[in-house]
Amino acid sequence: MITIDEFKKGEISIGEIKAVEIIEQSDKLLKLTVDFGEERPRTVVSGIRKHFPNPQDLVNIRCAFATNLEPRPLMGLTSEAMILAVSTDTVFSLLRVSDDTPVGLKVK
Repeated sequence: MITIDEFKKGEISIGEIKAVEIIEQSDKLLKLTVDFGEERPRTVVSGIRKHFPNPQDLVNIRCAFATNLEPRPLMGLTSEAMILAVSTDTVFSLLRVSDDTPVGLKVK
């Protein structure tokens, strides 16, 4: 269990995926370029490749991301956020929002 104050330290923001690249050295990872309404887009490296046979289907969708995590090096890239999803052995779903939800909006 964590306190409400600890929970409030997490920042979840809406981002729009602007570009997707397959990381050839990995069968799990995709490089996402994500707009959070900031000065520049962020790079997000995510292990969701097996769920998207056509990764370009992710372009222009808006999802929830954890945005105040420490940047993490993965496969020679720096991941600057984490896309949020739910999954089981048989189910996988990104936490998507409607197209009219503003990028950068914080989840409360």
